[in-house]
Amino acid sequence: MTARRSILYVSDLAYPARGRRYCDEDIFLSSRLREDFDLALCHPLDAAALADTFDAVVVRNSGPVLHYRQQWDAFRDHATQRGTRVYNPLSGRGDMAGKQYLPDLTGAGFPVIPTVDRREDIDRLPATDVYAVKPKAGADSIGLEFLPRERLNGVAGLDDGSLLVQPRIDFRYEVSFYFVDDAFQYALYAPDTGRRWVLEAYRPTDADLAFARRFIDWNTLGSGIQRVDACRTQAGDLLLVELEDLNPYLSLDLVPERTREGFVSAMTTSLHRFLDSGTAA
Repeated sequence: MTARRSILYVSDLAYPARGRRYCDEDIFLSSRLREDFDLALCHPLDAAALADTFDAVVVRNSGPVLHYRQQWDAFRDHATQRGTRVYNPLSGRGDMAGKQYLPDLTGAGFPVIPTVDRREDIDRLPATDVYAVKPKAGADSIGLEFLPRERLNGVAGLDDGSLLVQPRIDFRYEVSFYFVDDAFQYALYAPDTGRRWVLEAYRPTDADLAFARRFIDWNTLGSGIQRVDACRTQAGDLLLVELEDLNPYLSLDLVPERTREGFVSAMTTSLHRFLDSGTAA
């Protein structure tokens, strides 16, 4: 009989996410993964101390890294040095690495909300009455401000590249596309622009999926779970808001049972393939 692999499942079950219940999603997912793996749950602050005794570490709803930056960096260093298998792999180029990808993709001509991180580049943005300013290392709207153009001159973070500036977009709705590895699973959207996490089923067009896959391909993350967040402009275009490749919340409680079961199957298969490949952090 082949020995079962062991998984350290990292989650902050008590994190008070707005409009979401991290604990419910991770209780469900971990209970289903336990059918195929020996599994233990731990808080993100304990991951480095426990990781070496497991075949892989699965990082799920661990909360914004901003709240424990030093410990997360220590875990990354530890995993890299020890060859720890981390899922998602730590090579992600999206939110896992901060939000530098947004100005980078803007400069490369990708369909993203136009973003700059230097004062001298603000004039490259579309003119608007209000701009969104947020930390490059932020998450979950932490530190987000909306400022008029004249107040940007006094924002210190635009001199050291620690902040991002975007025009405030008048959009119809936000929509998220969920992937396991490079396989699309489902999409959800927020029809009420003032209620980001009140989501409904969304049936993507071929053009929608081509948009989302463009960012999945760009990220070159061979294994793992990714969420492509976008907004639909008044003109009908999709623009990338975020590429969540570290610990994206999945809203599995909002999808039909068949879709949820399909996601569990895809994630289980992905984890087996990831462990078989020997890929590390």
